[in-house]
Amino acid sequence: MPVYPLVFEPICKPRIWGGGRIFAFFGRPRPTAEPVGESWELADLEADQSRVINGPLRGETLAEVVAAWGRDLMGHVELIDGRFPLLIKFLDAAEPLSVQVHPSEAVARRLGGPVRIKHEAWYILSAEPGSVICHGHEAGVTASAFREAMLTGQMDGVLRRVAVKPGDCYYLPSGTPHALGSGILLAEVQTPSDVTYRMYDWDRIDPATGKSRELHLKQAMECVDFDSPPPSPMQERSHIGTVSTAVTRLAACPFFVVEKVRMSEGAQREMPYDEPVVWIVLGGRGRIDWSGGGSMPFGKVNVVLLPAALRDGRGSIDEAAQWLEVTVPIPSDLAAYDRPPPEQPAPTGQTGFVPLNVPKAPPA
Repeated sequence: MPVYPLVFEPICKPRIWGGGRIFAFFGRPRPTAEPVGESWELADLEADQSRVINGPLRGETLAEVVAAWGRDLMGHVELIDGRFPLLIKFLDAAEPLSVQVHPSEAVARRLGGPVRIKHEAWYILSAEPGSVICHGHEAGVTASAFREAMLTGQMDGVLRRVAVKPGDCYYLPSGTPHALGSGILLAEVQTPSDVTYRMYDWDRIDPATGKSRELHLKQAMECVDFDSPPPSPMQERSHIGTVSTAVTRLAACPFFVVEKVRMSEGAQREMPYDEPVVWIVLGGRGRIDWSGGGSMPFGKVNVVLLPAALRDGRGSIDEAAQWLEVTVPIPSDLAAYDRPPPEQPAPTGQTGFVPLNVPKAPPA
Protein backbone atom coordinates (compact mmCIF):
# COMPACT_ATOMS: atom_id res chain seq x y z
CA MET A 1 0.00 0.00 0.00
CA PRO A 2 1.41 3.45 -0.90
CA VAL A 3 2.22 5.60 2.12
CA TYR A 4 0.44 8.87 2.84
CA PRO A 5 0.28 11.47 5.68
CA LEU A 6 -1.58 10.16 8.72
CA VAL A 7 -3.95 11.95 11.10
CA PHE A 8 -5.08 10.31 14.35
CA GLU A 9 -8.06 10.52 16.69
CA PRO A 10 -7.05 12.39 19.88
CA ILE A 11 -7.27 10.42 23.14
CA CYS A 12 -8.75 12.66 25.84
CA LYS A 13 -7.53 12.17 29.40
CA PRO A 14 -9.69 13.65 32.19
CA ARG A 15 -7.53 15.04 35.00
CA ILE A 16 -8.53 16.77 38.22
CA TRP A 17 -6.22 19.65 37.29
CA GLY A 18 -7.50 19.94 33.71
CA GLY A 19 -9.93 22.28 31.98
CA GLY A 20 -11.38 22.86 28.53
CA ARG A 21 -8.87 25.07 26.74
CA ILE A 22 -7.55 22.31 24.48
CA PHE A 23 -10.90 22.32 22.71
CA ALA A 24 -11.29 26.10 22.68
CA PHE A 25 -7.74 26.71 21.43
CA PHE A 26 -7.97 24.23 18.56
CA GLY A 27 -11.67 24.73 17.82
CA ARG A 28 -12.53 21.12 18.60
CA PRO A 29 -15.83 19.76 19.92
CA ARG A 30 -15.63 18.90 23.60
CA PRO A 31 -16.46 15.20 24.12
CA THR A 32 -16.97 15.34 27.89
CA ALA A 33 -17.96 17.77 30.61
CA GLU A 34 -15.14 16.45 32.80
CA PRO A 35 -12.00 18.59 33.13
CA VAL A 36 -9.62 17.33 30.44
CA GLY A 37 -5.95 17.73 31.29
CA GLU A 38 -4.34 15.87 28.40
CA SER A 39 -5.08 15.10 24.78
CA TRP A 40 -2.81 12.38 23.43
CA GLU A 41 -2.32 13.13 19.74
CA LEU A 42 0.13 10.36 18.84
CA ALA A 43 0.56 7.36 21.14
CA ASP A 44 1.87 3.80 20.84
CA LEU A 45 1.58 2.39 24.36
CA GLU A 46 0.03 -0.86 25.54
CA ALA A 47 -2.94 0.84 27.17
CA ASP A 48 -3.25 3.76 24.76
CA GLN A 49 -3.19 3.41 20.99
CA SER A 50 -3.83 6.25 18.55
CA ARG A 51 -6.14 5.30 15.68
CA VAL A 52 -5.91 6.62 12.13
CA ILE A 53 -8.90 8.73 11.01
CA ASN A 54 -7.98 9.35 7.37
CA GLY A 55 -7.28 7.34 4.22
CA PRO A 56 -7.13 3.58 3.59
CA LEU A 57 -5.76 2.84 7.08
CA ARG A 58 -8.69 4.49 8.85
CA GLY A 59 -9.37 2.65 12.11
CA GLU A 60 -5.90 1.07 12.35
CA THR A 61 -3.81 1.67 15.47
CA LEU A 62 -0.38 3.27 15.33
CA ALA A 63 1.13 -0.10 16.32
CA GLU A 64 -0.63 -1.73 13.36
CA VAL A 65 0.68 0.98 11.03
CA VAL A 66 4.22 0.42 12.34
CA ALA A 67 3.88 -3.31 11.63
CA ALA A 68 2.33 -2.82 8.18
CA TRP A 69 4.61 -0.10 6.81
CA GLY A 70 7.88 -0.97 8.56
CA ARG A 71 10.79 0.97 7.07
CA ASP A 72 8.43 2.86 4.77
CA LEU A 73 7.21 4.55 7.94
CA MET A 74 10.37 4.51 10.05
CA GLY A 75 13.23 4.98 7.56
CA HIS A 76 16.52 4.92 9.49
CA VAL A 77 14.79 5.42 12.86
CA GLU A 78 14.60 2.49 15.28
CA LEU A 79 11.65 1.59 17.46
CA ILE A 80 11.87 1.81 21.26
CA ASP A 81 10.92 -1.54 22.80
CA GLY A 82 9.08 -2.33 19.59
CA ARG A 83 7.06 0.90 19.71
CA PHE A 84 6.96 4.20 17.85
CA PRO A 85 9.62 6.38 19.52
CA LEU A 86 7.55 9.54 20.11
CA LEU A 87 4.53 10.41 22.24
CA ILE A 88 2.81 13.73 21.45
CA LYS A 89 0.33 15.41 23.82
CA PHE A 90 -1.44 18.67 24.57
CA LEU A 91 -1.71 19.60 28.28
CA ASP A 92 -4.14 22.06 29.86
CA ALA A 93 -3.28 23.03 33.43
CA ALA A 94 -6.35 24.82 34.77
CA GLU A 95 -4.86 24.07 38.20
CA PRO A 96 -1.24 23.27 39.14
CA LEU A 97 -0.01 19.75 38.48
CA SER A 98 1.69 17.66 41.13
CA VAL A 99 5.45 17.92 41.48
CA GLN A 100 6.76 14.78 39.80
CA VAL A 101 9.80 13.11 38.30
CA HIS A 102 10.55 10.34 35.81
CA PRO A 103 13.28 7.69 36.22
CA SER A 104 16.41 7.30 34.15
CA GLU A 105 17.04 3.88 32.61
CA ALA A 106 19.44 2.92 35.41
CA VAL A 107 17.00 3.99 38.13
CA ALA A 108 14.08 2.23 36.42
CA ARG A 109 16.06 -1.00 36.42
CA ARG A 110 16.96 -0.55 40.07
CA LEU A 111 13.34 0.11 41.04
CA GLY A 112 12.13 -2.94 39.15
CA GLY A 113 9.46 -1.12 37.15
CA PRO A 114 9.13 -0.74 33.38
CA VAL A 115 12.49 0.29 31.88
CA ARG A 116 11.07 3.10 29.79
CA ILE A 117 12.75 6.45 30.21
CA LYS A 118 10.71 9.62 29.82
CA HIS A 119 12.44 12.67 28.42
CA GLU A 120 10.14 15.49 27.41
CA ALA A 121 9.99 18.99 25.96
CA TRP A 122 7.30 21.56 26.68
CA TYR A 123 6.28 24.18 24.12
CA ILE A 124 4.06 26.86 25.67
CA LEU A 125 0.97 27.50 23.51
CA SER A 126 -0.74 29.96 25.84
CA ALA A 127 -0.11 31.21 29.35
CA GLU A 128 -2.00 33.60 31.58
CA PRO A 129 0.05 36.58 32.78
CA GLY A 130 2.53 35.59 35.48
CA SER A 131 2.32 31.86 34.76
CA VAL A 132 5.10 29.77 36.29
CA ILE A 133 6.51 26.27 35.91
CA CYS A 134 8.71 24.23 38.22
CA HIS A 135 11.80 23.25 36.24
CA GLY A 136 14.28 21.33 38.35
CA HIS A 137 15.68 22.03 41.80
CA GLU A 138 17.57 25.10 42.92
CA ALA A 139 21.35 25.06 42.55
CA GLY A 140 23.13 23.65 45.56
CA VAL A 141 20.14 21.79 46.98
CA THR A 142 21.30 18.57 48.62
CA ALA A 143 19.48 15.26 48.59
CA SER A 144 18.86 15.47 52.34
CA ALA A 145 17.42 18.99 52.10
CA PHE A 146 15.21 17.97 49.20
CA ARG A 147 14.00 14.87 51.05
CA GLU A 148 13.12 16.91 54.13
CA ALA A 149 11.23 19.46 52.03
CA MET A 150 9.33 16.71 50.25
CA LEU A 151 8.38 14.89 53.46
CA THR A 152 7.16 18.08 55.15
CA GLY A 153 5.51 19.59 52.08
CA GLN A 154 7.72 22.69 52.42
CA MET A 155 9.20 22.73 48.92
CA ASP A 156 9.31 26.50 48.46
CA GLY A 157 13.07 26.75 48.77
CA VAL A 158 14.10 23.72 46.75
CA LEU A 159 12.06 24.00 43.54
CA ARG A 160 13.29 26.20 40.74
CA ARG A 161 10.47 28.35 39.37
CA VAL A 162 10.54 29.96 35.94
CA ALA A 163 8.11 32.51 34.53
CA VAL A 164 6.85 31.41 31.09
CA LYS A 165 5.16 32.95 28.07
CA PRO A 166 3.76 31.63 24.76
CA GLY A 167 6.51 30.43 22.43
CA ASP A 168 8.89 29.30 25.19
CA CYS A 169 10.28 25.76 24.99
CA TYR A 170 11.78 23.77 27.87
CA TYR A 171 13.60 20.43 27.87
CA LEU A 172 13.08 18.12 30.86
CA PRO A 173 15.32 15.05 30.89
CA SER A 174 14.49 12.17 33.20
CA GLY A 175 15.58 12.90 36.76
CA THR A 176 14.30 16.51 36.63
CA PRO A 177 11.59 17.37 39.19
CA HIS A 178 8.94 19.44 37.46
CA ALA A 179 5.36 20.70 37.49
CA LEU A 180 3.08 23.00 35.55
CA GLY A 181 1.49 25.98 37.21
CA SER A 182 -2.10 26.92 36.52
CA GLY A 183 -3.13 28.89 33.46
CA ILE A 184 -0.82 27.10 30.99
CA LEU A 185 -1.63 25.24 27.77
CA LEU A 186 1.26 23.46 26.08
CA ALA A 187 2.37 20.87 23.54
CA GLU A 188 4.47 18.05 24.97
CA VAL A 189 6.95 15.99 22.97
CA GLN A 190 8.33 12.96 24.79
CA THR A 191 9.67 9.46 24.59
CA PRO A 192 6.98 6.73 24.74
CA SER A 193 6.62 6.20 28.47
CA ASP A 194 4.08 7.13 31.11
CA VAL A 195 6.14 6.14 34.18
CA THR A 196 5.74 8.97 36.70
CA TYR A 197 6.51 9.29 40.41
CA ARG A 198 4.56 11.94 42.30
CA MET A 199 6.36 13.67 45.16
CA TYR A 200 3.99 16.48 46.19
CA ASP A 201 0.33 17.15 45.33
CA TRP A 202 -0.60 20.31 47.25
CA ASP A 203 -2.61 18.34 49.86
CA ARG A 204 -5.49 18.13 47.41
CA ILE A 205 -8.33 15.61 47.60
CA ASP A 206 -9.36 13.61 44.56
CA PRO A 207 -13.14 14.10 44.26
CA ALA A 208 -13.47 10.68 42.64
CA THR A 209 -12.15 8.89 45.74
CA GLY A 210 -12.46 11.43 48.53
CA LYS A 211 -8.80 10.75 49.34
CA SER A 212 -5.43 12.24 48.58
CA ARG A 213 -3.72 10.91 45.49
CA GLU A 214 -0.91 8.44 46.05
CA LEU A 215 2.61 9.80 46.47
CA HIS A 216 5.74 7.87 45.53
CA LEU A 217 8.29 9.47 47.83
CA LYS A 218 10.86 6.68 47.99
CA GLN A 219 10.87 6.14 44.22
CA ALA A 220 10.93 9.88 43.55
CA MET A 221 14.03 10.38 45.69
CA GLU A 222 15.75 7.60 43.76
CA CYS A 223 14.95 9.41 40.51
CA VAL A 224 16.03 13.00 41.20
CA ASP A 225 19.41 13.78 39.67
CA PHE A 226 21.24 16.00 42.16
CA ASP A 227 24.55 15.95 40.27
CA SER A 228 23.42 17.68 37.09
CA PRO A 229 23.40 21.49 36.87
CA PRO A 230 20.06 23.31 36.95
CA PRO A 231 18.34 22.73 33.60
CA SER A 232 18.05 25.45 30.99
CA PRO A 233 16.24 25.33 27.65
CA MET A 234 18.33 24.70 24.58
CA GLN A 235 19.31 27.96 22.92
CA GLU A 236 17.07 28.74 19.99
CA ARG A 237 18.99 28.81 16.74
CA SER A 238 17.67 29.69 13.30
CA HIS A 239 19.48 27.48 10.82
CA ILE A 240 17.36 28.05 7.70
CA GLY A 241 16.21 31.48 6.65
CA THR A 242 14.79 32.61 3.33
CA VAL A 243 12.33 35.22 2.19
CA SER A 244 9.46 32.77 2.68
CA THR A 245 10.73 30.24 5.24
CA ALA A 246 12.30 30.33 8.71
CA VAL A 247 13.30 27.26 10.73
CA THR A 248 14.34 27.63 14.37
CA ARG A 249 15.65 24.80 16.53
CA LEU A 250 13.97 24.87 19.94
CA ALA A 251 15.21 21.69 21.63
CA ALA A 252 17.52 18.80 20.76
CA CYS A 253 18.47 15.63 22.60
CA PRO A 254 19.39 12.09 21.50
CA PHE A 255 15.69 11.12 21.45
CA PHE A 256 14.03 13.96 19.55
CA VAL A 257 14.55 17.33 17.90
CA VAL A 258 11.89 20.05 18.00
CA GLU A 259 11.99 22.87 15.45
CA LYS A 260 9.56 25.66 14.66
CA VAL A 261 8.87 26.19 10.96
CA ARG A 262 7.32 29.44 9.70
CA MET A 263 6.27 29.78 6.07
CA SER A 264 4.58 32.64 4.27
CA GLU A 265 1.59 32.40 1.96
CA GLY A 266 2.46 30.81 -1.38
CA ALA A 267 5.64 29.14 -0.10
CA GLN A 268 6.39 25.45 -0.65
CA ARG A 269 8.42 22.95 1.37
CA GLU A 270 9.89 19.78 -0.10
CA MET A 271 9.91 16.64 2.03
CA PRO A 272 13.19 14.82 1.38
CA TYR A 273 12.95 12.96 4.69
CA ASP A 274 14.34 9.52 5.48
CA GLU A 275 12.57 9.38 8.82
CA PRO A 276 9.08 9.80 10.24
CA VAL A 277 8.27 13.46 10.88
CA VAL A 278 5.51 14.88 13.07
CA TRP A 279 3.97 18.25 12.32
CA ILE A 280 2.15 19.99 15.18
CA VAL A 281 0.36 22.72 13.26
CA LEU A 282 0.04 25.92 15.31
CA GLY A 283 -1.63 28.19 12.78
CA GLY A 284 -2.31 28.89 9.12
CA ARG A 285 -3.51 26.62 6.35
CA GLY A 286 -2.00 24.59 3.55
CA ARG A 287 -1.94 21.22 1.88
CA ILE A 288 0.40 18.30 1.44
CA ASP A 289 0.65 16.78 -2.05
CA TRP A 290 2.40 13.57 -3.06
CA SER A 291 2.83 11.34 -6.11
CA GLY A 292 -0.20 9.58 -7.56
CA GLY A 293 -2.40 12.63 -7.11
CA GLY A 294 -2.65 12.44 -3.32
CA SER A 295 -3.47 15.66 -1.48
CA MET A 296 -4.43 16.49 2.12
CA PRO A 297 -5.24 19.87 3.66
CA PHE A 298 -3.76 20.78 7.02
CA GLY A 299 -4.59 23.47 9.52
CA LYS A 300 -4.48 24.37 13.16
CA VAL A 301 -6.49 21.32 14.23
CA ASN A 302 -3.99 18.84 12.84
CA VAL A 303 -1.13 16.79 14.18
CA VAL A 304 0.21 15.02 11.11
CA LEU A 305 2.58 12.03 10.88
CA LEU A 306 4.60 12.03 7.66
CA PRO A 307 6.09 8.60 6.83
CA ALA A 308 9.74 8.31 5.82
CA ALA A 309 8.91 7.01 2.34
CA LEU A 310 6.92 10.16 1.49
CA ARG A 311 10.05 11.53 -0.18
CA ASP A 312 8.21 13.15 -3.07
CA GLY A 313 5.81 15.04 -0.80
CA ARG A 314 5.48 18.80 -0.87
CA GLY A 315 3.81 21.22 1.52
CA SER A 316 2.13 24.25 -0.04
CA ILE A 317 0.99 27.18 2.09
CA ASP A 318 -2.39 28.81 1.43
CA GLU A 319 -2.27 31.07 4.48
CA ALA A 320 0.90 31.97 6.40
CA ALA A 321 1.54 28.94 8.62
CA GLN A 322 3.72 27.79 11.47
CA TRP A 323 4.20 24.38 13.00
CA LEU A 324 6.46 22.40 15.27
CA GLU A 325 8.43 19.81 13.31
CA VAL A 326 9.48 16.84 15.45
CA THR A 327 12.09 14.31 14.31
CA VAL A 328 14.23 11.56 15.81
CA PRO A 329 17.89 12.54 15.26
CA ILE A 330 20.94 10.68 14.12
CA PRO A 331 24.20 11.57 15.94
CA SER A 332 25.34 13.99 13.24
CA ASP A 333 22.19 16.05 13.83
CA LEU A 334 23.19 16.82 17.41
CA ALA A 335 25.97 19.35 17.01
CA ALA A 336 26.88 21.10 20.25
CA TYR A 337 24.70 24.10 21.03
CA ASP A 338 25.75 26.99 23.22
CA ARG A 339 23.92 27.08 26.51
CA PRO A 340 21.77 30.15 27.13
CA PRO A 341 22.18 32.36 30.19
CA PRO A 342 20.26 31.18 33.26
CA GLU A 343 16.54 31.81 33.09
CA GLN A 344 15.15 34.68 35.10
CA PRO A 345 13.48 33.72 38.38
CA ALA A 346 9.79 34.25 38.91
CA PRO A 347 8.83 37.90 39.54
CA THR A 348 9.51 39.21 43.01
CA GLY A 349 6.62 39.10 45.40
CA GLN A 350 5.77 35.50 44.54
CA THR A 351 6.72 33.30 47.47
CA GLY A 352 6.90 29.57 47.13
CA PHE A 353 5.60 27.50 44.26
CA VAL A 354 2.03 27.08 45.48
CA PRO A 355 0.34 30.16 43.89
CA LEU A 356 1.90 29.46 40.47
CA ASN A 357 0.60 32.84 39.38
CA VAL A 358 -3.14 32.30 39.18
CA PRO A 359 -4.70 32.29 42.65
CA LYS A 360 -7.19 29.45 42.73
CA ALA A 361 -8.33 27.45 45.71
CA PRO A 362 -7.39 24.78 46.22
CA PRO A 363 -4.32 24.48 43.98
CA ALA A 364 -4.49 21.27 41.93
